[in-house]
Amino acid sequence: MESSEVIFEVTEAIEGGYDARALGHSIFTRGDDWADLKAMVREAVLCHFDADALPKVIRLHLVKDEAIAV
Repeated sequence: MESSEVIFEVTEAIEGGYDARALGHSIFTRGDDWADLKAMVREAVLCHFDADALPKVIRLHLVKDEAIAV
């Protein structure tokens, strides 16, 4: 079954860099910076899907959680 896109939820890692988790698929990866993360996500998707089932788009959704003292 071909999927048109894979969406990754991206969070900033406590130790630096970014962690990425695909929604609906068992794909997890991380990158030291944004450019590294994009390369690692692309590589992970290429490894996870067969050539005939590759999604056309990889979407990165950056989630930032910040607490502000009142």
